[in-house]
Amino acid sequence: MRKLIFAAALALAACASEAPYEPAPRDPGPSRPPPSREPPDRCGAAALQSLVGKPRTEIPVPVNPRLRRVACTTCPVTMDFNPERLNIFFDVETGVVKEVRCG
Repeated sequence: MRKLIFAAALALAACASEAPYEPAPRDPGPSRPPPSREPPDRCGAAALQSLVGKPRTEIPVPVNPRLRRVACTTCPVTMDFNPERLNIFFDVETGVVKEVRCG
């Protein structure tokens, strides 16, 4: 019986001395830049940011009126999102452009 216990203890000790299994490191492949959190400027809002702070009378006449919306900051507008539509918002009391963005 002692021989059996000794053999079991020896086998257990042999298993415990082995290093734990560690998988080989994976190749991450080519490094990529992190995804941008800024939405792409599909409506051209960046080109008209100079309108912010100017009177709404300086807003140029649109080439395609279906893709441009001019509204006051307190006016009701539809909530549908169109990334190609340019939104220009102005203050109704002062007539000054407050925001130019896509949507």
